[in-house]
Amino acid sequence: MIKSMTGFGRTTVEVTGKSVTVEMRSLNSKQLDLNTRIAPLFRNNENEIRAIVSRELERGKIDFNLSLDRNAAPTVSINSALAKSYFDSLTALSDELNNPIGSDIFMQVLRMPDVISTPQEELSDELWEAVKNAIVETCKQVNDFRITEGAVLAKDFEKRICLIRDMIDEVTPFEENRIATLRAKFEKGLQELETKTQYDPSRLEQEIFFYIEKLDITEEKVRLRKHCNYFLETMEEPQANGKKLAFIVQECGREINTLGSKSNDFNIQQIVVRMKDELEKLKEQLANIL
Repeated sequence: MIKSMTGFGRTTVEVTGKSVTVEMRSLNSKQLDLNTRIAPLFRNNENEIRAIVSRELERGKIDFNLSLDRNAAPTVSINSALAKSYFDSLTALSDELNNPIGSDIFMQVLRMPDVISTPQEELSDELWEAVKNAIVETCKQVNDFRITEGAVLAKDFEKRICLIRDMIDEVTPFEENRIATLRAKFEKGLQELETKTQYDPSRLEQEIFFYIEKLDITEEKVRLRKHCNYFLETMEEPQANGKKLAFIVQECGREINTLGSKSNDFNIQQIVVRMKDELEKLKEQLANIL
């Protein structure tokens, strides 16, 4: 199965007067690159959040946002006795120093430590369980998005790898002509050689055989065809297989390069250039899949 690394998901849940929103965006990356923005209430659970996202999405550059909205205003506690003590102390100090205090003394008192406090909120099991389910659901949305995008890429992959495979058959007619051209060149060279010097016919025949054997591209064509077929088979595997497909494309590239270096024929080299063009387009797209 082909899965893109591009995806998006968003889930909102409401529990005990609180609204929690989980949002994720995924882009291409060789490894898991997870950037998080987590509401303070859930920061102690960041490791567990990362474990869930890593398990569900595997890899990619992922922006994770977990926000919290309260439907009711938070409880605020005012320490009246402490505020009065601050006020009295500041007033007495002002009188002692004969320094009149302004009307903003009350605001100054409210800013003093521990006058206003918000009780530390505890994360309930019910809320955390709902948030975990929301994270898993958002990951599922991202994966569904990836599968949809991957289906489009799969069609492009199949088209290009089949083009490369079909080009192998285009090489055959030129390969036969190439051998005939080489044979004619050797025969002409032998005729010229016979008039100029003596040579060992058996040794020369052996050298010509080795030379022709080095130029033979049958094995490269067979291996390239097998790699193309293996690529198509691997695309149908149920698990994510981007790295495996990239390795297969590398092997295709080696065979195509060898084909070009051994061809010694302009027409075949033109076909090789077209193969390389399709292969480069494949490589670019493979960087986008899981």
